[in-house]
Amino acid sequence: MVEDVTEVTIRDAAPADAEAIAAVHVASWREAYRGVVPDAYLDGLDVASRADQWRRTLTNLERGQHVWVAEEEGEVLGFAFLGPSRDEDADRTTLEVYAIYLEPHAWGRGVARELMRTVVAHVPDGAAVTLWVLEANDRARHFYRRNGFAPDGVERMEEFGGQYLKELRYRRG
Repeated sequence: MVEDVTEVTIRDAAPADAEAIAAVHVASWREAYRGVVPDAYLDGLDVASRADQWRRTLTNLERGQHVWVAEEEGEVLGFAFLGPSRDEDADRTTLEVYAIYLEPHAWGRGVARELMRTVVAHVPDGAAVTLWVLEANDRARHFYRRNGFAPDGVERMEEFGGQYLKELRYRRG
């Protein structure tokens, strides 16, 4: 059994973290979604282009958006991205976890728990926070339930590499 991370540091992300965030993002997708999302889509994920996207995002964060990284001994193990909800039915105070991903070797070590604690602590009292998760991602759905999120009955279909997959919206608060 892998030990819990005890020396993980959660800090604000900076544009200099873009490549490390992109590497985590791609590795996590390839591991978590293999067999769910088409292989060609996963194999086509490109760290360099994803890093360019993250660099632009981190350089131009919009009002209310926040990105954190989880680090251990200088290595970025994961990240989380929070901001105003993009859902049409959300009120102006609802926030959304746009992304929370970990390097696969960090799964089950408490890193995601620490990231989620940081995200939740950033949510103002009385505000709701939502996130979207693939219906087929049992591991993530279990993690979100353990952290106080529950499906709210809203679903959508998202296209990944020509295949449509169901996403469920989870809500806390």
